Amino acid sequence: MHDDTNAIQCAIMASKKNCRVYVPEGTYRISSIFLKDDLTLELAKGATLLAFTDRDKFPILPGLIESYDEKSEYNLASWEGNPVDSFSAIICGLNVKNIVITGEGTIDGGTTHDNWWKNCKVRNIAWRPNLFFINHCENVTMQGITVQNSPCWTIHPYFSNHLKFIDVKIKAPADSHNTDGLDPESCEDVLVLGTYISVGDDCIAIKSGKIYMAQKYNVPTTNMIVRQCCMRDGHGAVTVGSEIAAGVMDVHIKDCLFMNTDRGLRVKTRRGRGKLSVLDDISFENIDMDNVMTPFVVNSFYFCDDRTPSIKKFTFKNINAKNCHVAGTYICGLPESKIEELTFENINITYADNAKSGVAAMMLGCDEASRQGMIVSNINTLILDNVKVTGCDGEEIVAENVDNIIKK
Repeated sequence: MHDDTNAIQCAIMASKKNCRVYVPEGTYRISSIFLKDDLTLELAKGATLLAFTDRDKFPILPGLIESYDEKSEYNLASWEGNPVDSFSAIICGLNVKNIVITGEGTIDGGTTHDNWWKNCKVRNIAWRPNLFFINHCENVTMQGITVQNSPCWTIHPYFSNHLKFIDVKIKAPADSHNTDGLDPESCEDVLVLGTYISVGDDCIAIKSGKIYMAQKYNVPTTNMIVRQCCMRDGHGAVTVGSEIAAGVMDVHIKDCLFMNTDRGLRVKTRRGRGKLSVLDDISFENIDMDNVMTPFVVNSFYFCDDRTPSIKKFTFKNINAKNCHVAGTYICGLPESKIEELTFENINITYADNAKSGVAAMMLGCDEASRQGMIVSNINTLILDNVKVTGCDGEEIVAENVDNIIKK
C-alpha cells in the first residue's frame, strides 16, 4: 500500500514562512506528520489523511529526556497525565508556533476494535497515539476540518497557549475506548467555538496533569471558553478532570447543546491530585440538555488515594435538562475539604417517562438508581435560585454535610 507520509512531510518542510500546504481531493495514507512554525495546512473538500494502524510505522516519543548536565529534563510525550513514552500523534507539533489547519477535509485515525482499540489499557511497545498532539506550542488554530476515529484522545493540546478550535467536527463510535474529543492539558487561552463532538468518552476534558508534572511545573489550565458547541454520546459532555493536579481556573462554557451523554457537566477529581489542584471560577451558562443520564456531577472520590484537592466556586446558570434518567445532580465533595460554593440559578430538570437506571458517578458507594433528585454532600454553601426539579422519585433535594443552603 502506498505511503504518502514522506511526500506531505517534504512539502511542509520545504514551504517558506507563512506559506500554505494544500492537500487536494483524494485519500492519502500517512503515519505521523510533524508541523513547523508559520504554517497553514489546508485540506480540500474530499481530501482525507487516513492513518495506518501498524505500530511499526509510528515513531515513539520519549516521555522524558535527561539534559546533558543532568539538572533538567525535556518532556516530549504524555499519557493520561504522566510523561511516559508514547507513539507520535498522527499530526504532531513540538515547540512550534503560528499554525493553521483548515479546510473541509478529514483526518481519519482509521482505528477499529481490531487494532488500536483492542486491549487498549495494555501498553504495547508504547502507549497509543493521539490523532492531534501539540506540545509547548502557541498560536494554533484548527478550523472547519473533521477529525475522527482516533487511537485515543483525539485532540490533545499540552502546555500550549493561544489556541482556537472553530467549526471542527470530532467523531468516534460511541463504543470506542478513550477517544476523548478535546483535552487541553496545562494550557492557557483556549477557544472552542461552534464545534461538534460525538465520541466514546468525554467530549471535552479539561486537565492539568498528575502529581509529578504538577509538582515540577505547576501549570494549570486557565482562560478557556467553550461556546455554541454540540456534544453527544460521550461519557461526559464537558468534564473537568480527572488529571488536574495543577488546577483548572477561569473556564466558562455557554450556549451549548448536550445530547445522549452519560453526564452533562462533570467534575472528577480525588485526594491524590494534591494541594495544587484548585478548581475555581468555573461556570456553565445557557445550556440545553436532552436525554442526559445525570446532568450535573461533581465527584471528589474518582479512584481515591491520600492527597487533598480543593474545589472552590462553580456557577450553573440558565440550564434546561429534559429527559434525564439517573439523577438531577450528584455532587460529592470531600468531608475534610468541602466544596466552597455552588450556585444553581434558573435550572429546570425533568425526567424521561421511561427513565433508565444507572450509576450517577464513578465512585464506591454510588449505587445504581433512577429518577433521583438533587443529591448533594460535603459543601460549604449551596445557593439554589429558581431551581425546579419535576418528576423525581422521592425528595427533590437530599443533602448531607452541607453547611448552608440558600434558597431564592
